[in-house]
Amino acid sequence: MSRLTINRIELALLLAFAFTALWGAASAQKQEELAEKMVRLHVIAQSDSDADQAVKLLVRDNVLSFTQGLMKGVSGVDAAERIIEDHLGDIQRIANATLAESGCDYTAKAEVKVTEFPEKTYDSFALPGGKYLALRVLLGEAEGKNWWCVVYPPLCTASAVEWEETAEQAGLSGEEIALMKRESTGYEIRFKVVELWQKLRVYMGK
Repeated sequence: MSRLTINRIELALLLAFAFTALWGAASAQKQEELAEKMVRLHVIAQSDSDADQAVKLLVRDNVLSFTQGLMKGVSGVDAAERIIEDHLGDIQRIANATLAESGCDYTAKAEVKVTEFPEKTYDSFALPGGKYLALRVLLGEAEGKNWWCVVYPPLCTASAVEWEETAEQAGLSGEEIALMKRESTGYEIRFKVVELWQKLRVYMGK
């Protein structure tokens, strides 16, 4: 193989890497902008036993029912965060009441914390992996499988035909909503690029 051919291959690889890096940076920026407008829900079970996983879903349902009421008429993620933080005690009491009614011998803890989430696909929308502000409900030792969704905008409780309108009312842009659409062309590839770019940034210490 001639040196000219090798140079062309090296140039092609360099251009491909540069394109991937630029696309990755742009996709990661979109994820970060999306995350800045959301509060996720993260319910972590005591363990992976059938009983603990079942009670996790009961806690999820009761917490969502409560937060759905809190989020009515709320405009902006900052307001949503303040309201959730003001009602952390109520959320924790709801979770503990659910545990007690289910005969559990452990308790729950509620907190608001920035959390790393994996890519997640729901019935009508999808979210790229990355860091999001989250309402976390930790059950007992919190060593079991967890459950994720979105408290604000209240997409967990929006119907499949209403989620886009709910997201728009919360201030998400058309581009951000398009990123979340499962049927949008190449969304899985874009999400994978976000994931790879985030891993590269961690590797590079940024």
